[in-house]
Amino acid sequence: MPTNSLRSSIDLLSLISFTDWVVFFSILGLTLAFVVYGNKRDSKKSTESDANALDYLLMSRTLTLPLFVATLVATWYGGIFGVTQIAFENGIYNFLTQGVFWYLTYLIFAFFLVKEARKFNVGTLPELVGRMFGRRSRFLAGIFNFFNVVPIAYVISLGIFLQSLFGLSLISGMFFGVCFVLLYSASGGLRSVVFSDLLQFVVMCSSVAIVAIVSVYSFGGIDFLRSHLPASHFDPTGGMGWGTTLVWGLIALSTLVDPNFYNRVFAADSERTAKIGILVSTGIWILFDISTTAGAMYARALLPGADSGQAYLIYAVQIMPDGLRGFFLAGILATVFSTIDSYLFIAGTTLSHDMLPGRFRDRKWVMVFSTVGVGLLAVIMASIFDGKVRLVWKALGSYSAACLLFPVLWGYIFPNRIRDNQFVAICLLGVVTTSYWKLVEHSGFWANVDEIYIGSATTFFGMLFAVGINSWSAKCQS
Repeated sequence: MPTNSLRSSIDLLSLISFTDWVVFFSILGLTLAFVVYGNKRDSKKSTESDANALDYLLMSRTLTLPLFVATLVATWYGGIFGVTQIAFENGIYNFLTQGVFWYLTYLIFAFFLVKEARKFNVGTLPELVGRMFGRRSRFLAGIFNFFNVVPIAYVISLGIFLQSLFGLSLISGMFFGVCFVLLYSASGGLRSVVFSDLLQFVVMCSSVAIVAIVSVYSFGGIDFLRSHLPASHFDPTGGMGWGTTLVWGLIALSTLVDPNFYNRVFAADSERTAKIGILVSTGIWILFDISTTAGAMYARALLPGADSGQAYLIYAVQIMPDGLRGFFLAGILATVFSTIDSYLFIAGTTLSHDMLPGRFRDRKWVMVFSTVGVGLLAVIMASIFDGKVRLVWKALGSYSAACLLFPVLWGYIFPNRIRDNQFVAICLLGVVTTSYWKLVEHSGFWANVDEIYIGSATTFFGMLFAVGINSWSAKCQS
């Protein structure tokens, strides 16, 4: 393909053929068919509320290895426009900050946390925290997890996509997209999410791989990129410096307190399924990240003047032939849908299972209405952030990693050493110091210290202080 035939700005609708539309809407129809099939297959017939709640929340703990891998992989890439924007602007910095750091965290989870987490025999991460520390800690963990999984960044990605595809406003695209996700996912719980993810997993992985393959075939490999990109695109820090880069390492560690991971681990039919599933998923994530990073770098090399938030999409639809273009567009939509449905489900069940008064907990209708309410909240909050995907990830990820990570890990390593009120006080202190550092200007050395370091240090030393107080008190009583 001649490089001069590519344009930095296009009318997307003018490129989509009838064949593309047939492929695109066929995949949407298949998604709904998979959900219907999944809801009928092996669904619980019991009318007991507890049984229905367990089925809605954890698929009655029957998640097999293929379904585990498909839903875990699919859940993780709804912010594809944010990822490709980072790669477009900073090159392989994206692979390090949005890939390598996270792979290491996944391995930690697989080898050290899966077994320990499943011992508690609970349904959610906040419930696990409650078993570790107490009732107040469970509620506070629910608040942290709720705001961490309200899918603001992914709703923004969905709005950007539908805006490009149909010419809608960003807010309209976000609203109608979320409504479609709620239509197929809200009533069936995890079962609906998993079976929609099964198809979406195949389509999304195939579509980004095709873009990378076509790019190499059409324009050449690494030598082409090196000759058409700034040298900083091959610098692991992307010119950002290691202090800023390593912040993403701490944010990646927030996976160790990510409720989506825990939900799939708790829903797996065995510990072995959960552990092997995470390892297999990590291998697939590596290939996916290579494909998206490469595709975005080709977009920068060939369309340097394109808007970085949409450059990958603009580039990919121009190099794809009819039919495959529709498949790619469906793959992008599947990537976003598969994350939004999971996050809406987790946020809704966190609210209904861990935060509402006991008389409302574990009732299916409450879970459904909670999920719908979270969807509307996500649209409202996404409109406030006005399309700034990286800002959303950084803001919400900072609080989750800084305030919850070390206290929860402490609960695994040193059980029964921290009291309920102490856990709450330490986490809230982390919120205060993180917020203070975010809002106040600093000079000199401190100007380069990210707020996530301050919040993490606060909770870490807070845990040490609490343990010291408890040990001293126990000695005095003896």
